Amino acid sequence: MRVLRVAHHGVVSAWRERERALRALGADVRLVSAKRWNEGGRDVALDPGADGFVRGAATLGRHPNAFVYAPRPIWRMLSGAVDLIDLHEEPVALATAEVLLLRFLRGTKAPYLLYSAQNIDKRYPVPFRWLERAALRGAAGAYVCNREAGEILRRKGLRGPARYIPLGVDTSRFSPGDASSPSAQPVVAYVGRLEPYKGVDTLLRAAVSRPDWRVELTGDGPQRADLEALAAELGIVDRVRFLGFAQGEELADRYRRADVVAVPSIPWPGWLEQFCRVAVEAMASGVPVVASRSGAIPDVVADAGILVPPGDPDALREALDEALQPARWKALRDAGLRRSREFTWERVAEQLLALYREVVPPRDAGRGRPPHVVAVAYGDPALLDGALEELGGGYPVTIVDNSSSAETRALAERRGAHYIDPERNLGFGAGVNVALRSLAERGLAQDDVLLLNPDARISADEVEVMHATLHASPRRAAVGATQTEPDTGRPVRVWWPFPSPARAWIDALGLGRFDRARGFAIGSVLLLRSEAISQIGLFDEQFFLYAEEVDWQKRARDGGWEIAVAPVRATHVGAGTGGDSTRREALFFASNEKYQRKHFGPTGWAVFRAGVLTGATVRSFVGSSASREAARRRRAIFREGPVAYAERVG
Repeated sequence: MRVLRVAHHGVVSAWRERERALRALGADVRLVSAKRWNEGGRDVALDPGADGFVRGAATLGRHPNAFVYAPRPIWRMLSGAVDLIDLHEEPVALATAEVLLLRFLRGTKAPYLLYSAQNIDKRYPVPFRWLERAALRGAAGAYVCNREAGEILRRKGLRGPARYIPLGVDTSRFSPGDASSPSAQPVVAYVGRLEPYKGVDTLLRAAVSRPDWRVELTGDGPQRADLEALAAELGIVDRVRFLGFAQGEELADRYRRADVVAVPSIPWPGWLEQFCRVAVEAMASGVPVVASRSGAIPDVVADAGILVPPGDPDALREALDEALQPARWKALRDAGLRRSREFTWERVAEQLLALYREVVPPRDAGRGRPPHVVAVAYGDPALLDGALEELGGGYPVTIVDNSSSAETRALAERRGAHYIDPERNLGFGAGVNVALRSLAERGLAQDDVLLLNPDARISADEVEVMHATLHASPRRAAVGATQTEPDTGRPVRVWWPFPSPARAWIDALGLGRFDRARGFAIGSVLLLRSEAISQIGLFDEQFFLYAEEVDWQKRARDGGWEIAVAPVRATHVGAGTGGDSTRREALFFASNEKYQRKHFGPTGWAVFRAGVLTGATVRSFVGSSASREAARRRRAIFREGPVAYAERVG
């Protein structure tokens, strides 16, 4: 699975452990990170080191919800095959809207996941509210680091799953030291930004009446000067050390020399503690945790630490005293170590990969088995017999006999095929559906399906090439076959643009021969992936003949799937099984009308019809007599309405 992750915090090497763990599990994860970002109160520059999977992007803006990336690195990443986009930014963030815009402009149909830590149900101003709503409604799912965030996303319009997946800790780095009891002059540590909402002033006030405590503050931020002044005012400046930012081994060492870690966060207007990575790192380091009962902290710490009311120096002091009692200290240390094992990066990666597979399930169920051949028979059984003879006997076959012919039944028995008589002519799409339902009933729904027209010819070796082409990409829904006319050897056109109102006018202006867009592959020899059938659904039975495979491939494209054509040797006689030419023409144009109405609505159909009428009117006066006659007939059909005409001619 190829995953593009976008996460500004990937600038910190330690936080790329998620990607390393995912890659160790087999996911092909690429990461776009900020080139520079403020973490822990100071600017950190991206150092990829051995992480060849990360690319840095310059950023404009400093607020997590109000910055954008330089688009080029993301644009380039989207140019390759991507099965899933993991947007580790808040749904409301400008960066999220930017990535989704680039995804749209690139034409990438890969589904995307969102991340959120926001545990306050905020109503953002316009246009942020609109961006958030659009991002949530299009998301395949989301993952959150606290449960309240998931509930908020669902209330705001997330349709996919919202999974609780905590942040992780590197237990090979954050590991216990040698201490077996607290020190006589204990080190009370704080790790985090120096901001008012972090409650560091509460810790300083708690330390005033404990002269044996040494307070070590790791981190930086705008409140540092105020806190230094407060320490001097409280008379404890000689017992408080402002150590600044640390990461990696330096940070791990600071945890290990601490006797207890305080997390005194307080509720703040517009902010609550969203996870508390510090508590997990401390527990993994064998250091007891005393924390505020605020935000997501209780969910993280649970019963492995001591929780106190936020903003209460006396309660914090008493809890720290309790944690520093030798017996209690050892019990908290052991409980914290057990609790921290739930937050390893390996555990986080396993949960995230499970979510990836939930929204992009593996698409290789049919790789190891030959595809199941489905043929919808009508008319002369000799055509179908010739198609199966060319194919050989190595494939399971289901025949749906729309002509209810005894000869076709006998052919199926002789070929060892599964025979189905629907007792009436259902048309091609409905006939295929009968076969697909039968496969499901027989426990064969995981087989890829080769739709084979009786008037087409392809060998087993060429089908193997098609099958390999189908599974060359997990996002490939269908593979057509290059074909030639059997009598002349001239190539048959197998790639066609999807019909649309605009293309009707392109044809009307005589420019259709220049329109070589590769929208869909013709359905005479068409291999379908089993997972695509499951996700996209059956053929639309309103199309009796023609456009049914066009409609299915349009739905596949709209769902983020690919269509391909394999370079193989195959032949096809057009309309070889279609019967009366007048009825074929009526069904063709009727399917055109139904397709336009389905995908473009009444207005789109009106525009399409006007384009066809305009083109037919012009062509009724130019060209050969046969082409003029065909144009006049087409104009008459579209004046009446193709569906009405088809019903009239039967």
